[in-house]
Amino acid sequence: MKYFFIVGEPSGDMHAANCIKHLKQLDTNYTIQYTGGKLMEEEIGIAPIIDIKNMAFMGFVDVLKNITTIKRNFKIVKKALLKFKPDVLILVDYPGFNLRMAKWANKHNITTDMYISPTVWAWKEKRVETIKKYIRNMYVILPFEEAFYQKHNYKVHFVGHPLVDVINEKKQNLKSFEHFKQENNLSNAPIIAILPGSRVQEINYMLPTMLTVAKKFPDIQFVIAASNSIPESFYQNNNCKNVKTVHNQTYELLHYASAGLIKSGTSTLESALFNLPQIICYAGGNLSIRIAKFFVKLNYIGLPNLIMNKPIVKEFVQHDFNVENISNELTKILTNENYKKTILTNYAELKKMLAGGAGEKVAKYITQVN
Repeated sequence: MKYFFIVGEPSGDMHAANCIKHLKQLDTNYTIQYTGGKLMEEEIGIAPIIDIKNMAFMGFVDVLKNITTIKRNFKIVKKALLKFKPDVLILVDYPGFNLRMAKWANKHNITTDMYISPTVWAWKEKRVETIKKYIRNMYVILPFEEAFYQKHNYKVHFVGHPLVDVINEKKQNLKSFEHFKQENNLSNAPIIAILPGSRVQEINYMLPTMLTVAKKFPDIQFVIAASNSIPESFYQNNNCKNVKTVHNQTYELLHYASAGLIKSGTSTLESALFNLPQIICYAGGNLSIRIAKFFVKLNYIGLPNLIMNKPIVKEFVQHDFNVENISNELTKILTNENYKKTILTNYAELKKMLAGGAGEKVAKYITQVN
């Protein structure tokens, strides 16, 4: 069969590559064209028609600045699809681009599936109608998404969360604790992971408060998972002797830390899958928060709590995100064994709900002509 994957960001590249690894085992007669990154290229053996570095634009301003490139990307993909004539088009996340492409593909009788649902359950619920109209099969990765789509009379396939497999595989190749300590000049003191995000704005809002918390625990070492896109000086501009930074070692940090101060996002789920007791944090501009509250209808902001539909770890948002609240919660995690045990018990239940084998399941679905 002929498959065409549209991926526009690094996480999609990783999840699509895992799917393609299984697809090749199921269909030895496969032919693939795609937009994507290095991981997909390693699996497929040919270069993408567009690399994700020319597609991964985030936020309204970034999109506006690159609108000419985005329009050109549409033209390139449309031309390639018409020439290639795939048996199935697989859209991986990247909804702003991909849902528009699904509408176009439908007009040209191209069968279209989607792997990883847009967060229509949080906002832009009207997108469900677009999905129902133009997407043959939707492969969702969060268990509550099945019930959400069922409410809209649309059957989807829950395949498990791809991070389960990614992290299980990564755990086999982590640096040893001794190597991690020596390489980053760490002591034997307990480690608290700080993941303040990867954007300057969110780091500016949250990191100062996190560093003030660190000063209250002088006998503990706080380690920041630094983003490669942010200058090192950005993290070192503090007077905290017990704060270090690491690059490209986030999973080691999550694995060896005793607790974490984690910015809301995918990292909260990664922390849970590493059994790291965490405090979910978020702060931003007051206007941004008011707009988000108006459009986003959720009881929780952290993925572990969203999936479990209960507060299994504490969330501190905006005004609640302060030194006193975080310090008190961190003390509780570090000193109350029963409290920590409850968190870990909930994590175990969370892992069961998420299941594994997402890439393999998606590969089985898309190789079936239905």
